[in-house]
Amino acid sequence: MISYMQIENLTKSFGDLVLFENISFGIGEGQRIGLIAKNGAGKTTLLNIIAGKEGYDSGNIVFRRDLKIGYLSQDPVYPEELTVLEACFYHGNALIELIKEYEHVMEMEGHPGLDAILARMEQEKAWDYERKAKQILSQLKIRDFNQQIKQLSGGQLKRVALANTLITEPELLILDEPTNHLDLDMIEWLEGYLQRSNISLLMVTHDRYFLDRVCSEILEIDNNSLYSYKGNYSYYLEKRQERVDATNTEIDRANNLYRTELDWMRRMPQARGHKARYREEAFYELEKVAKQRIDNSKVKLEVKASYIGSKIFEADHLYKSYGDLKILSDFSYIFSRYEKMGIVGNNGTGKSTFIKILLGEVLPDSGTIDIGETVRFGYYSQEGLQFDEQMKVIDVIQDIAEVIELGNGKKLTASQFLQHFLFTPETQHSYVYKLSGGERRRLYLCTVLMRNPNFLVLDEPTNDLDIVTLNILEEYLQSFKGCVIVVSHDRYFMDKVVDHLLVFNGNGDIRDFPGNYTQYRDWKEVNEQKEKEAEKPQEDKNSRVRLNDKRKMSFKEKREFEQLEKEIAELETEKSTIEGALCSGALSIDELTEKSKRLPVINDLIDQKTMRWMELSEIES
Repeated sequence: MISYMQIENLTKSFGDLVLFENISFGIGEGQRIGLIAKNGAGKTTLLNIIAGKEGYDSGNIVFRRDLKIGYLSQDPVYPEELTVLEACFYHGNALIELIKEYEHVMEMEGHPGLDAILARMEQEKAWDYERKAKQILSQLKIRDFNQQIKQLSGGQLKRVALANTLITEPELLILDEPTNHLDLDMIEWLEGYLQRSNISLLMVTHDRYFLDRVCSEILEIDNNSLYSYKGNYSYYLEKRQERVDATNTEIDRANNLYRTELDWMRRMPQARGHKARYREEAFYELEKVAKQRIDNSKVKLEVKASYIGSKIFEADHLYKSYGDLKILSDFSYIFSRYEKMGIVGNNGTGKSTFIKILLGEVLPDSGTIDIGETVRFGYYSQEGLQFDEQMKVIDVIQDIAEVIELGNGKKLTASQFLQHFLFTPETQHSYVYKLSGGERRRLYLCTVLMRNPNFLVLDEPTNDLDIVTLNILEEYLQSFKGCVIVVSHDRYFMDKVVDHLLVFNGNGDIRDFPGNYTQYRDWKEVNEQKEKEAEKPQEDKNSRVRLNDKRKMSFKEKREFEQLEKEIAELETEKSTIEGALCSGALSIDELTEKSKRLPVINDLIDQKTMRWMELSEIES
């Protein structure tokens, strides 16, 4: 296996906080590695270091010479005035710089050095670059190439950045939370794309299905050290537990021996003056092992929900549109007690608008919503993650309440409550601006749940949370004595939490599905297959033709056959002409764009007409 990158004894810290120390690993051709760690352990920092966007304290990083690396950051940023297509050319690489050089030469009088540029363009296949960009953008459902970046939603921006990364055809692809802000169709498209490609991959993601299906190796940062597991996510879970059990056994043995050795060390200096020096040194090594702790602490969400009555909410004949875009069309629904609903659908189909109508933040065009008197909403939104950067973590919580009621006379102080969310006393007195993205999400979740709601509305709660936190949040929601609505693109999370789905198909078409996401996906695939089969022309049972029977071509079919031969020949000629023009280097950008759009259309027409010609050619004339 060809080595692409090798990291040796890498250490990174921020002041007194050590993220990782003396870690070493390599990435070779064809390896697909998922990186797992708790929030704040340095996952994004490590990816930024590898991508050259951040420094490190010590160690070595060696790349194979001329290695092509593609990096998708967690929150990509582009100048707002750029168009979608311009954004795909924004982050420079050698190929893009070559195209820019060609455009510069074409603008100069006499086109100096044009022949040399054309030869390099031909060698690097630069003519295909814009076409590839448009193809991938189209597959990612971005079809308005002239739309400005500032007009894009978060999901659209993520797809543009993804296209920007993929069109360079990197040998090593580094992805930081690639599924964030992508809808389910796009996540499954990316999953399939990566499964089919031979690309090497280093990825951070909380999407456990994605991790399980795409990666064949897991790296885990734990207690400043790095552990490697040669298998997918399911294999990792099994082997990690074995590692934890083995380490705990080793700590128990060390503790037993430590007590004996400590008694020896506490004796008078005279008593051990003649003892071997090596035993004293061994004691300090033993002490390190005995004082180890496997941090399996979990986010314990034990806040008791307040009482909720039998009447929750009733939606009656709701309508909502924005211009020609229908969100709700005659929507009625009665929510039941303890119901756990998942909401799925592509971006732009109205999921978040529906939530805001329910919460009273947006008014419907017509219809009514009747909320029960006992309902107390807890709303976790994408826009709600706003804190005073100069506040301490403990102050954020104490501004809401000094004490949290748990029921049955039990209480927790704000500090105790934060410790349930893995905020150590040191972190509690740290400032908000020092928290990682995932730690901020955890703090925000804490502020929502501590208000003791009985109806949780969670809009994309899984973004940026680590897998440990997700597991405990899932367990909490499963036993939550209240109502839950979850809008999420995390399939694993939805499978574990919800009882049924509201599927937003767009244009006001909303369907209720009685099951989780995997069940819905299976049903959808079966249904789509049935529809395809139904569209096929059905054989008339009363007029079956034996396989050996031959029929004559009708007059109409003869005319069609002759016309097809002529049309295919014309299309082949046009295709050759366009391919020659694209390789000539003499086209303007507008002409290049026009012909790049035409070429795939011609290929599709040739395929369709050739298939029909072959069908007719099997009939006797």
